Amino acid sequence: MDEQKLREEEDDRMVNEAFQHLLDTYLKSHHRKKVDLITKAFNFARKAHDGVRRLSGEPYIMHPIAVAQIASEEIGLGSTSICSALLHDVVEDTDYTVTDIENIFGPKIAQIVDGLTKISGGIFGDKTSSQVENFKKLLLTMSDDIRVILIKISDRLHNMRTLGSQLPHKQYKIAGETLSIYAPLAYRLGLNKIKEELEDLSFSYEHPEECALIKQRLDEMHGNLKSIYDDFVGPISAELDRHGINYTIKARIKRPYSIWKKMQTKHVSFEDVFDILAVRIVFTPKDPKDEVAECMQIYAYVSSPYTEHPERFRNWLRTPKSNGYQAVHTTLMSKAGKWIEVQIRSERMDEIAEQGFAAHWKYKDGEKTSEESESELDKWLQTIKEILDDPQPSGMDFLDTIKLNLYSNELFVLTPKGDVRKMPVDSTVLDFAFTIHTFVGTHCIGAKVNHKLVSVNYVLRGGDQVEILTSKDSQVKREWLDIATTAKAKNKIQALLRREDREKQKDGERILTEFLNTHEMDASSMNVDKLCALHELKNREQLYTAIGRGDINLGETDIDHLREKKESKQWSRYLKKIFRRNGQSEPDETANETPLPKIDRKKPLILNEENIRHYLMGECCHPIPGDDVLGYFDDSGRITIHKRQCPEANRLKTADGNHILAAQWDTHKHLRFPATIRIEGIDHTGVVLQITTILSQQLNVNIRRLTIEARDGIFQGEINLEVHDVEDVRIICRDLKKIEELKLVTRIS
Repeated sequence: MDEQKLREEEDDRMVNEAFQHLLDTYLKSHHRKKVDLITKAFNFARKAHDGVRRLSGEPYIMHPIAVAQIASEEIGLGSTSICSALLHDVVEDTDYTVTDIENIFGPKIAQIVDGLTKISGGIFGDKTSSQVENFKKLLLTMSDDIRVILIKISDRLHNMRTLGSQLPHKQYKIAGETLSIYAPLAYRLGLNKIKEELEDLSFSYEHPEECALIKQRLDEMHGNLKSIYDDFVGPISAELDRHGINYTIKARIKRPYSIWKKMQTKHVSFEDVFDILAVRIVFTPKDPKDEVAECMQIYAYVSSPYTEHPERFRNWLRTPKSNGYQAVHTTLMSKAGKWIEVQIRSERMDEIAEQGFAAHWKYKDGEKTSEESESELDKWLQTIKEILDDPQPSGMDFLDTIKLNLYSNELFVLTPKGDVRKMPVDSTVLDFAFTIHTFVGTHCIGAKVNHKLVSVNYVLRGGDQVEILTSKDSQVKREWLDIATTAKAKNKIQALLRREDREKQKDGERILTEFLNTHEMDASSMNVDKLCALHELKNREQLYTAIGRGDINLGETDIDHLREKKESKQWSRYLKKIFRRNGQSEPDETANETPLPKIDRKKPLILNEENIRHYLMGECCHPIPGDDVLGYFDDSGRITIHKRQCPEANRLKTADGNHILAAQWDTHKHLRFPATIRIEGIDHTGVVLQITTILSQQLNVNIRRLTIEARDGIFQGEINLEVHDVEDVRIICRDLKKIEELKLVTRIS
C-alpha cells in the first residue's frame, strides 16, 4: 500500500472519530435529537472541503468539526448551531451559495451561515474603513441571531488553540484581536470559561516567557496551595454536612493572564498577588424556587467559622450582572493568615456562569431569571445599535467606544421612584443622565444624589438614589468627554460636538478663504497644511474649527509663514512638532541616507545596533531591549517599535493588524535606553542617599532624573535611568529592594 493511500486512510479515521465524538456529545445533551440533520451537514461540508488542508497539515473539515464541538460541548448549543458550525466556511471557501444552503438545510441555518460568512476571515480586512464595517456587521448580526456570534467565538477559540501554525506577525495580529474583541465579547455573553482560555492563549503567544514563568511559579506553589485549601475547606465542609447541604467544593486558581494583568496594573510582583486561590461551592437546591434563600443560608454557614472581610462581600442573586451571572462572593481570613474568596452558587447559576446566555435557553420555561437575563441582553444590544447609529469619524474611536461597553464591573443605583439601574463602576451623574435619554443628558446641570445637590462629575456609588436636574439653557460641553465614562454617553457627546464642529468648520473655512483672498493668496492644500503646522494642528478640519470658534485669529504672522519656502528650517521644525504631537519620535535625518532593507514579513524584524536608527521607538511605551516587542509600519513606510502590551500596540493589532511586524532584539549592551522606575516606601533619614549610592556607585547607573515626594511618613517617587536592557532593570529593582524602607520597586516605562 503506497504512502498516499495510508495517509488518506489515516485522515478518514481521524475525521470519523472526531465526528463521532461530536455526535456522542450532542446525544448526551438536553436538546432534541436531530442526528440525521447533523450527519447531513457533516457529509455536505466534508465533500465541499474535500482535498483542502489547514496550515497544520490536517484535513480542513477537522476545523468545522472542532468548531461544532466547542459550540455543542462548551457553550451548549443545539442542532441548528451545530449544523451552522459545520457549514460555516462552505460559502466563503467553496462555490456553494447561501441559496444552496437554504434549499438543502432551510432558512434558519442559511441565515446563520450567511451571518458567519459576512464576518469571515477574522473581524478585520486590509484597510481601516473595511475593518470598522466588518466589525459593525458582526455586532449587527448579534441582534438578528445571537447564535452567529456564539459560533464565531467558537471559531476563534479553535483558531487560537491551533495558532502555532501561523507566522509570528499573524499570531500577534490574531492574539491582539482576541484580547481586544473576542475575550470581552465572551465575557459580556457570560462565557467566562472561554473568555479565560482566550486570554491565556493570547498571553502565551504575546508574552511566552512571562506566561511560562507564571505557570512555573503556580506549579511550584501547588503543594502549598493544596495544603492551605485543605485546611481552609475542612471547617466549611463540616458545617455544610451538618446542615445536610448537597454540594461540591473545589479550588479555583487564578489564571496566568489574570495574574500577569494584575501585576501590570497594580505594579506588584507575583508574590504580592494575594488572591491566587479561591474556593467555589456549587450546591443542589432542595427547592429550585428557594435557591436564592438557600444560597444566603449557605453563605451564613460558610462564614461562621472565619473572620469575614468587611468590604469584599458581593451579592448578585436578586440583581444579576448584565451577562446573567448570579452568585454570592465573600472573602474570609484563613488560619494561615491569607484572605481567600469564596464563591457560592447553585447548579443552575454555575451552568449559566460557564455557558452564558446559551444556558438560559435550557432554563427558559417558567424561569423569571432567564427572562431578566434575556432582557439585559436586549438592553445591551440596543445600546450597541445606538452606537452604530452614530458612527465615529475614525475606526480607532469606534473600536474604543465599543470596548467601553464590553468590559465593565457594575454597581446598582436607584431612580427617585426606587427602580434599580445597573451602571458601570466609576460612572458619573452625566453617564446616568444619558442612560435616561439623550435630551436629559444634553441638558443635564447636576443631580440630587441621596437628596443632596452634586455636580455632573460626581462619581456614583452603589445604592445611590439619583434624580437628574436639567435646564433648557444647558448645552453639551467639550469637557464632558473627560467626565463621561460609559460608551453611550461618550458617543452621544461626541456626536453632538461633531454636529457643532461641522458648523464651526464651515464658518472657519469661509473666514480663512476671505482672509487669504484679501492678501491675494488662495486656500490651496499646501497653504492650509502650512498653517496647520504653524498652529500645531493635525489636520485642516481642526484648523477650520479653531478659526470658526475664534481660538485662532488670523494675522500677519500667518501671511509671513505662508510666504516662507517649504524647505526652510522653520518649516522643518514645524514638521517635527507634528511628529511629536502624533506620538512619534522626531525622524532621524541620517536614517534616510541608507535605504531600509526589504521587509520579509515571514521573518521577525531583527533590532540591532546597526539598524536600530532606522526605526522609531514608541513614545507611548518606551521599549527597551528585552521587552516583548512588535513593529508597525504606516502608509509612509516608517516603522515604529512598540511593547506588545502597549495600549497603542493593542489598538493597532486590533484595527490595523495587517501592518504588524514580528520583531526581536539582538543588542549586546552597547546602547543605552531610558527607563523609569517607581518607588514607594517609609520615609526615613538617609533613604535617598541609599538609593543613589546603590545606583551610581554599586551599579554604575546614570540617573537622568529623580523625583521624591513625602507625606505623612510615606514617600513615593520616580527614577529615570539609562539602561542597556530589561536585565539591567531587573538587577536595579532587585538591589533596591534590599533597602528595608522600600516597599515597592517596579518599572513603569
